[in-house]
Amino acid sequence: MFVAALIPLARLAAGAVLGTLGANPIEKIIRTTGYWTLSFLLITLAVTPLRIVLKQPWLVRLRRMLGLSAFFYGLLHFTGYVVLDQFFDWPAILKDIAKRPFITVGFPSFVLLIPLAVTSTDAMMRRLGGKCWRRLHRLVYVSAIGGVIHYLWLVKKDISDPLRFTVLLTALLGFRAIVLLRRRARGSNSTVLSDRREAG
Repeated sequence: MFVAALIPLARLAAGAVLGTLGANPIEKIIRTTGYWTLSFLLITLAVTPLRIVLKQPWLVRLRRMLGLSAFFYGLLHFTGYVVLDQFFDWPAILKDIAKRPFITVGFPSFVLLIPLAVTSTDAMMRRLGGKCWRRLHRLVYVSAIGGVIHYLWLVKKDISDPLRFTVLLTALLGFRAIVLLRRRARGSNSTVLSDRREAG
């Protein structure tokens, strides 16, 4: 999984060396790393539904690596914008964040990934406690939603790719909502049955 996650980066590096990134290589680098950030985010979110549907518990072991891959490409995406596009011009960057809606949404979406990456280890999970850790890592949903909006607002002509991400994210979040509602319904039914037994 680690090697597979590096393939998009290797292709970018090869394109940079061979000069095949097009007329605007900086834009190509930023767009590609952003695309893979969002791709790995949604693949990470797809692990749980696939585990449930396919009944393959081992898939959970891939989730951490996939999540860290999303953060890695997000970091490259952000660094490419700051270093290659803006040349560390922080006043211009702050103006961009404030004035351009897709950057206004994209920047906090990336920032939300930082605490998730920092707390991804087993040691941090134990330190935070399972319940607190799970609450914190629900920020991935907010980050993914923000990332999809960022992509939708960025693209001006052909929005087919952003729409595919939108549909996929909606399906993944919808699946989780259905599973949660079913669990609550089963919990309510169990409580009712328990009350009836006690009353009987």
